[in-house]
Amino acid sequence: MTSHRDRVLQAEPDAVWEILSDGWLYPLWVVGASRIREVDAVWPAAGARIHHSVGAWPLLLDDETQVLESVPGSLLVLRARVRPFGEATVRISVEAVGAGSRVSIDEDLSSGPGSWLPTVVRRPALDWRNSETLRRLAYLAERRPSGVALADRP
Repeated sequence: MTSHRDRVLQAEPDAVWEILSDGWLYPLWVVGASRIREVDAVWPAAGARIHHSVGAWPLLLDDETQVLESVPGSLLVLRARVRPFGEATVRISVEAVGAGSRVSIDEDLSSGPGSWLPTVVRRPALDWRNSETLRRLAYLAERRPSGVALADRP
């Protein structure tokens, strides 16, 4: 993978997994995703998809992200369409570290025009994106009460 980033979160793995497994929260932590149009009911099971948009109005592109592999509580491997650049393979792993979690993201463009760029060109953008993604995920996981669904909040 071109980009590898990890971060220790002050949240238990179950709290992190709650966020990863709620497809409607995807644009809150994934850099680039701006809105969700639909989430398959079985998300985050293998084969499930999130139908999302990328960009800002009025320049929105409809895309989707599909789960390639899922190990509840510890691993999520995604194929994210990132038009017009192609597709990216994203591996998110969660492991317990003391009272918290280490979350790692490995990502690379796997097809399309973006994958033709040399690694030295792709890496800085992906590293920045994944560092910011982990920062956003930390904000959510560290501040969200466990077991509270988004719809249950006041």
